[in-house]
Amino acid sequence: MNKNDLISAVADSSGLSKSDSANAVEGVFDAITKSLSKGDEVRLVGFGTFSVARRKASTGRNPRTGEPMTIKASNQPKFKAGKGLKDSVN
Repeated sequence: MNKNDLISAVADSSGLSKSDSANAVEGVFDAITKSLSKGDEVRLVGFGTFSVARRKASTGRNPRTGEPMTIKASNQPKFKAGKGLKDSVN
């Protein structure tokens, strides 16, 4: 399922128009993104939790040359599925 499929599914299940559904889906994505960029956690009970994990700086190798290189520290978005989502998949 891609984003357009998701928008169509939301429109079908909610009775909203596709443009209203697109705005709703974009609004949810924007709210999650803004919250994570602040370092907050987004917890959707029964669905899952979006959070930010800090990756430390590390040393790696350039695959072309084999030379060692430094990989910068970074923040990575993380998702942990909730019980309801896990149960519906299994």
